[in-house]
Amino acid sequence: MKEPATETVDPFGMTAERQFADLWSRTALSVKERRLLLLGLLVGQGLDDMTGVQLDVALRAGDLSESELREVVVFLTHYAGWTRGSRLNDQVEELIERVRQARSGRADPAG
Repeated sequence: MKEPATETVDPFGMTAERQFADLWSRTALSVKERRLLLLGLLVGQGLDDMTGVQLDVALRAGDLSESELREVVVFLTHYAGWTRGSRLNDQVEELIERVRQARSGRADPAG
């Protein structure tokens, strides 16, 4: 006799995940190009939480380097406005510091 599934199946979530995987694996644009487009959209709409997630993935996966992320800040600040650009700069600099600390094996002094 089979054991019943212990996790709830989320057909919508599974479908959405598969669709996004398909979307990101298309070949007309590189992952880096897709990431840049998405960052521009998220910053332009002021979606800070989602921006933070995409920045983190971009840096840790090697899609964008520290200097490229900083250049994104400069560019988007001029188009999305100084307030959003300032928030983006804070997100990028905090992320770079967290990733550097993690890579060096140091604990975050703030806790």
